[in-house]
Amino acid sequence: MTGLSSSIAAAALFALLCWWFGTGAILWLVRRPPAAFRRSLVVCSVLLALSLWTTQLSMQAQTVGNAYLGFASVIVMWGWHELAFLTGSVTGPRRVPLEPGARGWQRFSQSTQVVIWHELALLLNFGVLVWMQQGQPSHVALCTFAVLWCMRFSAKLNLFFGVPEVGEQYLPRHLVYLGSYFRKGRLSAFFYLSVSASCAVWAWIVWEVVSGRVVVSTGWVLLASLLGLAIVEHVIMAFPTPMQKLWGWAMSRSPASDRHPPAVVAAAAPVPIQPDQAPAA
Repeated sequence: MTGLSSSIAAAALFALLCWWFGTGAILWLVRRPPAAFRRSLVVCSVLLALSLWTTQLSMQAQTVGNAYLGFASVIVMWGWHELAFLTGSVTGPRRVPLEPGARGWQRFSQSTQVVIWHELALLLNFGVLVWMQQGQPSHVALCTFAVLWCMRFSAKLNLFFGVPEVGEQYLPRHLVYLGSYFRKGRLSAFFYLSVSASCAVWAWIVWEVVSGRVVVSTGWVLLASLLGLAIVEHVIMAFPTPMQKLWGWAMSRSPASDRHPPAVVAAAAPVPIQPDQAPAA
């Protein structure tokens, strides 16, 4: 029992460290001078290619090592998408603020236009993973990507419908216009619905283990931990939580912020990272 508890704690800690360090790495990279963005993307693109290979390896057997490998590979993969978005390399055809007075379908349409290329890239990536998964026994990598995508999409919808803390103060200078697409206000009914549904799924995962219906596995714990962290990120949108408390090392003053004092940094991450601070679509 002690060994099982240690395995569960190790997997949960691994997920927490991936979330914390992955988010911090993205925050640090997007605070560099814009001239460094291309170099960062090149390096991350190499890591993306490597992560696709390691993901394929992780799918071939249901082992503890493969569960960790698949989870970490997708975190790296997700990090590439967040970096590409936050550097402005893969966003959408619209790169201007929301038109004043835009409501309803007009607001939704313009919001979609600012992120559509990024969303299509995520769907393409998911399609590649589904194709790679065919005939393979381990689903940790595919499920990890699915959790990240679903929770990120939920967060974007919450930013669209309205939350008290939209995080516009953390957007990098070249993406400040995205703040106009966020709706800052009281919690909407969708917030309560999305958080309740997420908590219900998390509780179901835990209950399946407690009731003995499924065998506790590293992959199961990694996914449960990731979903729990994503729920925390949703809750953060309801309360003021300075990111410096969690990622001060990544948000220290940089050459970019020295040249542009009004600039602010990005709030987005691989599991976010915080992938939750992206614009609504």
